[in-house]
Amino acid sequence: MKYIAFILFTVMTNAAAQLMLKHGMMTLGPISFAGVNPVIKLLQIVFSPWVFLGLSTFVISMASHLYVLSKVELSFAYPFLSLAYVAVAVFAYFVFREDLNAWRIAGIGFICVGTVLIAQSGRGHDELAAAAPSTPLQTSELAQ
Repeated sequence: MKYIAFILFTVMTNAAAQLMLKHGMMTLGPISFAGVNPVIKLLQIVFSPWVFLGLSTFVISMASHLYVLSKVELSFAYPFLSLAYVAVAVFAYFVFREDLNAWRIAGIGFICVGTVLIAQSGRGHDELAAAAPSTPLQTSELAQ
């Protein structure tokens, strides 16, 4: 449980990256590759300020996630990433005025309940190592 702050940092940077990418794509307007070199167009998209900032934030998020994965079980850490959907949906409602209807709110509730249940069950690698016996088992002990 001591790595929850890092997990939540990963979640929030992931959500922030999504919001930046959305803002960047709204700034660029509808994308069309008609009559344009696709490589040039892709470079224009990637290097537009908000899209580039969003992609950079994803890199930070992934670096944080890699750190988390080195400390806790994957089956504990990965489900927390679903909280990014919750954050994106709420912020998109306030920032972009996107729809947040009853079905989405119910889904968000289920995601939160599921994440709380997973959080109650988790142990990190450090906690698992501490709980393991300090001396290796001998073959004769395994037979007992």
